[in-house]
Amino acid sequence: MGAAVLVEYIPLMVLFALALAVVLAIVFVTPLVGPKKYSEEKMDAFECGSDPIGQARSRFSVKFYLIAITFIVFDVEAVFVIPWAVIFQDLGWYGFGVMSFFLAILTLGLVYEWKSGGLEWD
Repeated sequence: MGAAVLVEYIPLMVLFALALAVVLAIVFVTPLVGPKKYSEEKMDAFECGSDPIGQARSRFSVKFYLIAITFIVFDVEAVFVIPWAVIFQDLGWYGFGVMSFFLAILTLGLVYEWKSGGLEWD
């Protein structure tokens, strides 16, 4: 790779250097110039302007986690399906078969969760 090719990356390196400088300035300068008056009211938990009620470490229902995991699974599915759809014709039948297998596994997971009641909010 010649020096002429690397010259094209100089604006990108300048951008990264500026971003790093801003991050370092925020991290190191803010504690130096920011206010340091601590009080009990400032150190108390903040809940949208309301006084905190109960424990901060309350338990969530298992169904909440099932819904969250389902969201993540289908978000990952979109990450793989959208690029596959863009180059669908280039992949041919092999790409179609692999994606069909991938979608079948996700469909089985969805059917299992549906049958086990993981999508019900009672």
